[in-house]
Amino acid sequence: MGGRAARQALRAAPIPEDQKPVRPGLSSGRYQPLSQEQVLRIHEAAIETLETIGFANSLPSCVELVTAAGGSLTSDGRLLMPRALVEASLEKAAKNITLYAQDPRFDLDLTDSRTYFGTAGAAVHVVDTVKREYRESTAQDLYDAARIVDQMEHIHFFQRSMVFC
Repeated sequence: MGGRAARQALRAAPIPEDQKPVRPGLSSGRYQPLSQEQVLRIHEAAIETLETIGFANSLPSCVELVTAAGGSLTSDGRLLMPRALVEASLEKAAKNITLYAQDPRFDLDLTDSRTYFGTAGAAVHVVDTVKREYRESTAQDLYDAARIVDQMEHIHFFQRSMVFC
């Protein structure tokens, strides 16, 4: 087979996984709207907030863990975290994270600058395409959205996209 028929067959053939233009976990650039100095200022403000304002209404189990690690509870019930505790916790935090799927082919490796596309949101209303009006979303709408995403190869994960009562 040659000529036009061969070109049509080539276009109709499935693209091998390693040649697809969009694949889960491709390395990407990094959007950096802030300078390093601005990032450090935000970090310092967060540390200062945790040290001086802390948290109100903390769960007793959190109070116990944080105070055992060097934090303190103020007389008005605010849980404070000293700089050393926050920085030590950040140092210990996992740098490589994998979100595991029921099928390992769909695991999301979040290490480095890997990129995935997915759904999200919390739409309370959807457009009824038959009646051409907004209505409250239903469990069936959520199910339908999940089934659509399940068939879309360039969407790598589904997160609740609507809420219903």
